[in-house]
Amino acid sequence: MNKKKDENKKIECNDKLCPTHGAKKLKLRGRTFEGKVINKLHGRVTIEFERMLKVQKYERYEKRKTKIHARVPNCIEGNILVGDLIQVGETRPISKTIHFVVIKKLKSMEDSR
Repeated sequence: MNKKKDENKKIECNDKLCPTHGAKKLKLRGRTFEGKVINKLHGRVTIEFERMLKVQKYERYEKRKTKIHARVPNCIEGNILVGDLIQVGETRPISKTIHFVVIKKLKSMEDSR
């Protein structure tokens, strides 16, 4: 019963750039990715995911890793830890390296063990 009460509570997020609660909502556009958090700093995370690339010469595929920096809204920041699986969406450039924002947490590090 306590979980239902917690879900019904309105989350107060004073972050202007939060895509769900903010006054200047960040509009999501373009692509979305799911990746594992490899580094967490204040206000941003670094995620990494693997993709398959076809090598035409050898008619085979190779694995490549991609790192993306994403902004973390204040309302989600406490829930995300290193090792979690999260979903990020593309948005306007926020800084020199950050062009993505965290949408939601898909799986925690403890669940995968």
